[in-house]
Amino acid sequence: MTRPVLLVTAFGPFPGVPANPSAVLAKQLARLKRPALARFEVKVVVLPTRWDALDGLGALMARARPAAVLMLGVAARRRQVCVETRAVNAARAAPDAAKAHPPGRRLAPDKAAARRASARLAPLLAALRRHGVPARLSRDAGRYLCNAAYYRVLGLAGGAPAVFVHLPGRTGRPRGTDGARMGRALGDLLVALAAQAVAGSRP
Repeated sequence: MTRPVLLVTAFGPFPGVPANPSAVLAKQLARLKRPALARFEVKVVVLPTRWDALDGLGALMARARPAAVLMLGVAARRRQVCVETRAVNAARAAPDAAKAHPPGRRLAPDKAAARRASARLAPLLAALRRHGVPARLSRDAGRYLCNAAYYRVLGLAGGAPAVFVHLPGRTGRPRGTDGARMGRALGDLLVALAAQAVAGSRP
């Protein structure tokens, strides 16, 4: 029997971030051994940090048909982990890893100005804070590829819980938070997200 998929996405390198910690942390989640995750397949996909790669998200979501989606990225100037409450239909003229710019200022000209997270965010925030990881809700996912990918996925999730989590700095961890603690906190967040997928699948 095919197990439902928990899709975890991250990004590769981009200008200013030659080694993206979101990819490292995402791959750690794929190796988690938690009883609450045993019924799922944890599928990790590292997305190219390119504007033209966004077109592949539709095919990815159609193949995976995820029960829930956790998206990870980095925001080098932030000091806390940020759980993004929404994505906006806007892009700024910033070069990607291939030095290309977005095709326009709006991601989807005929679509909504913003899309809200389809996951319940309070349990996810609590999962991070239980481990002493500085974390907050954020209303601004930026105007770069993190926001653009989030906007696309929220339009494709079909009601499945989906959330984007911005990791701070160049390490992906708040100051004073070691890698082991960060891994445990994100593991608990994924478990909390999986619980929402289970609850949503009940008749």
